Amino acid sequence: MLTLPMYKTGMAYFLWLISGFGALGFHRFYLGKIPTGLLWMFTGGFFALGSIYDFLTLPGQVREANIRDAIFSRNQHDIGGNNWRYASDAEVRIIDGKKTRKEKPEQGILKLARKNKGILTISEVALELEIELDEAKKYLDNLVSKSFADIRIRKNGAIVYVITDMVNMDEGFEDI
Repeated sequence: MLTLPMYKTGMAYFLWLISGFGALGFHRFYLGKIPTGLLWMFTGGFFALGSIYDFLTLPGQVREANIRDAIFSRNQHDIGGNNWRYASDAEVRIIDGKKTRKEKPEQGILKLARKNKGILTISEVALELEIELDEAKKYLDNLVSKSFADIRIRKNGAIVYVITDMVNMDEGFEDI
């Protein structure tokens, strides 16, 4: 869907002009910059320096405001639309007419651990959750820091993360 920009550069410059060359900050209110609009109003365009800055950068500010509002309106559409609904714990989306829930990474890791009898590798987690290796390592290290998992080394030298309450303790590990 093509939408026209909400804010216009010409209108911003017009408001800048009629507000005493930016001193009253009307253009800032127009662009949704209420706090700095008030600052401009009470300080005479931030002692005229802000007014000069705005004169030179107003086209970019208009562009940023249009991008900000486009993103905001798209998110509002997504929240209220039929395709997506955001929940606090997980994403809920409709695929092929069925609601699916994208689980939290921690839930996916625990399900994978259960499937693998408590033993995980970074690459397994990254593949299963469809995330980067660094991100998978971060999640696993977080479980270790909370004492829900340990880092162990297999006899073949492979580093694994062990969810201690799901692992068979007869598994051969070296101490680290």
